[in-house]
Amino acid sequence: MSHEVQATQKTPALIIYVIDISGSMCLPMGDRRRIDVVMDSLSSAIRQMIFRSTKGSRLSPRYRVALFAYSDEVYDLLDGIKGIDEVARLGLLPDLSPLRLTDTAKAFSQVEKLLQEELPYIQDCPAPLVCHMTDGAATGDDPEPIARKIMQMSVADGNVLVENIFISDDILRVPIVDPKRWSGIFPDTTLTDEHAIKLRNMSSPIPESYRIMMRESSYQIEPGALMMFPGSSPELVSLGFQMSAATPIR
Repeated sequence: MSHEVQATQKTPALIIYVIDISGSMCLPMGDRRRIDVVMDSLSSAIRQMIFRSTKGSRLSPRYRVALFAYSDEVYDLLDGIKGIDEVARLGLLPDLSPLRLTDTAKAFSQVEKLLQEELPYIQDCPAPLVCHMTDGAATGDDPEPIARKIMQMSVADGNVLVENIFISDDILRVPIVDPKRWSGIFPDTTLTDEHAIKLRNMSSPIPESYRIMMRESSYQIEPGALMMFPGSSPELVSLGFQMSAATPIR
């Protein structure tokens, strides 16, 4: 299971974003709200996909994107999966207004349903990636069993990848001073937050092809690290979203 199939116009990569918009996303991160930092990082990842899909003046749709936001309900912000060329024509992403609770299981159930519909048609494409961003413990049902079912779904390229960005200041014993020199979170990394441990159990290992792409961007993530990023600063949130767009391309 290689995760090395390249995204092309005929075999586009499917990226599914799942964004927590519970009330705590209004809390500050530096001089801005968490939700604003997240939307800027997501927009940057979309621009990265557009750049990686452009040759000269032609945009080749190497990516397909779905975008769910959730609190106690789940909202499909793009009204289905859109090609990156369609997303580019939309311009700005929809505004998000933080709501109340954090029903992560309901959001992952929506993702599972979408993947069940899509997988028969994308067996020759890169393995889909689910990028989940949250900033608090889930309410409602336990999301881990659903996430682990998703991680067992597969195409010829490998299992579906699940990535988690957790906005929190205190999940690591030692703060990350320089994100460029950070080696990553590993299965045996000591985490000081119970929800962070659950999210780690819901995170796929970083494929080598993705890790090499991030090292080319001067990040020092080591082999064996997981697709989990502590969002303790805007740069770390941005790093997590950059990872979501690091599918090999041709």
